[in-house]
Amino acid sequence: MVGQTAILLIAGLALKLQVPWALCFTLIALSAWLNVLLGLASSGQRLAREGEATAQIAFDILQLSGLLYLTGGALNPFSLLLIAPVTLAAATLPARYALGLGLLAAASTVTLALFHMPLPTLAGAAASPTPSPMMLWTMVSARIIGIGLTAAYAWQAASESARMELALNVTETVLAREQRLSALGALAAAAAHELGTPLATISVVSREMARNAVSEEIREDAELLIGQAARCREILQRLTEMPEAKDAVHERMSLVQLVQDVIEPHLVHGIRVEAVVNGPAGETAPDIWRRPEIIHAMTSIVENAVDFARSEVIVIARFDARYIVIEARDDGAGFSPEVLAKLGEPYVTTRPGAEGSRTGHIGMGLGFFIAKTLLERTGATVDFRNGRRGGAVVSARWPRPALEAPGFIGA
Repeated sequence: MVGQTAILLIAGLALKLQVPWALCFTLIALSAWLNVLLGLASSGQRLAREGEATAQIAFDILQLSGLLYLTGGALNPFSLLLIAPVTLAAATLPARYALGLGLLAAASTVTLALFHMPLPTLAGAAASPTPSPMMLWTMVSARIIGIGLTAAYAWQAASESARMELALNVTETVLAREQRLSALGALAAAAAHELGTPLATISVVSREMARNAVSEEIREDAELLIGQAARCREILQRLTEMPEAKDAVHERMSLVQLVQDVIEPHLVHGIRVEAVVNGPAGETAPDIWRRPEIIHAMTSIVENAVDFARSEVIVIARFDARYIVIEARDDGAGFSPEVLAKLGEPYVTTRPGAEGSRTGHIGMGLGFFIAKTLLERTGATVDFRNGRRGGAVVSARWPRPALEAPGFIGA
């Protein structure tokens, strides 16, 4: 809008061209009002959905086409700018949406060649000469080809970038899994090595006891010791041979244990940090899958709350038949309006430096962004707001089936 306004002012005031001011500034004002309405309708904590982004870019194409219609149509050199919104769509939206916007821009280019108001000229000067039909349609064809090629290059670059990011994520996941398996294998090997000597000693002593037993009862006890020592060696051998076997017990945790793990690192910073679990009367808190990304994200959110709280931070876990919600509350000043509007985006922070922070963490504005991204990848809906009695509130809500671990029956 600033660029369009500047070009019109330069054309009309500096170059003295005859510009239809009222109609042009009406279209620019329409864009301004749309921006105001979108700003009021959106909380600023989410990205536009694909359909919304497509509609906004389509509006940009139509609004720019309207300005071009008023100022010469396809003869206006600025009609080349129709390439820009299509390029943006190709780089950020699925192919079907980008293709639709590209067709809209191409149709606008053809329409502007057929229907348009005269190209602005100097006051009293003769109208600009009209190019021959061959030249006009050559210009239109060149712009349509430019729209297609530029959009195709942008789409290819964005696709390659997405594939590289996916490959990097998969590689990091595989490396993390291999590191865990390697650590588990090393631990099992160390345990087998360390326990090998005492188990061998128990076996030797038990055999001596069995040979020299003065009664049948003592001999049976010694043979039991021999059998149990052999079983211990077999268990250790299986651990060293199958480190990839999953531990069904370790993979799950109670909701109570989750919130305790989240607050535990922050119990030493001089303020009250408490965890509360609420649910329907008489119902036990469910077991959930152990998700390291949830623990990391909620721990980061609680760390931020600790830095801004006056005296206490409360982590509340609520559950019912449909949802599991984890909420972090502090009694600080809450989020300022300008931060709340952009919270969850990268590089948004008001955290003090390390010397003024309880936790010693230096804020770079990435903590909330990373935490929100991790939680959303687990299926959570993340919400930032200020509490009715003051303080900041950050909550994450999951559909219960997405987080709850099914019943486990031990052997």
